[in-house]
Amino acid sequence: MTTFVLVHGAWHGPWAWDRVVPLLHAAGARTLTPDLSTAGDHGLHDHAEAIVAAVDSVGGEEELVLVGHSYAGLVVRQAADARPEAVDHVVLVDGWAGADGAGMFSLAPDAFVEAVRAAAETLGDGWRIPAPPPAAFGIVDGDDAAWLAARLLPQPLRTFTERTRLSGAVDRIPGTAVYCRPQTYPFDRFGAAVGYRTLALDGPHDVMLTRPEPLARILLETRSFNNGKLEV
Repeated sequence: MTTFVLVHGAWHGPWAWDRVVPLLHAAGARTLTPDLSTAGDHGLHDHAEAIVAAVDSVGGEEELVLVGHSYAGLVVRQAADARPEAVDHVVLVDGWAGADGAGMFSLAPDAFVEAVRAAAETLGDGWRIPAPPPAAFGIVDGDDAAWLAARLLPQPLRTFTERTRLSGAVDRIPGTAVYCRPQTYPFDRFGAAVGYRTLALDGPHDVMLTRPEPLARILLETRSFNNGKLEV
């Protein structure tokens, strides 16, 4: 049995995976969709601890795949670093990632950092980042954009300012970096820099909303991925 721990990105919630979960279940997999709470002044380390708790809830006899979308790429790598014996594979979906000490503000371009800080200061009481419009995630279809706009939440600024704490244990876990095309940020390079194989998937940043079937196929394929090589 494989359990996929599906971790949503910034401004999102567990609902981000609603179109992927049934496809994984139909293939015989289990899923967990933990909530990275945005209700208070939480940080990256708080979120990593929440994912460690989710990992600890899975039986040790199960194969476990940690999946992080966007900002959650940083979160799942820190969680995997804390539980390397429990995690069999890490998947980044357009995920931010780096070595020990990396964070959103160290990886993102200056213009992004400045815009986020300004938005938090002027519209978020200095500690929350207001949610961007759906188009910022590549969602422009009317129905999908309305569905997403109704669900997006402010994001605690501390999740972007805190930096990962990694011992290096995560680097011994096989990983896959799925990057969406056309690219918004160099997610292929982020994945390659931490030693992951990279796979392109045509679609917007929120590809799990628009192309859940091919994304689910990629996730299921990681069950055959062992030590960086596909088993034939």
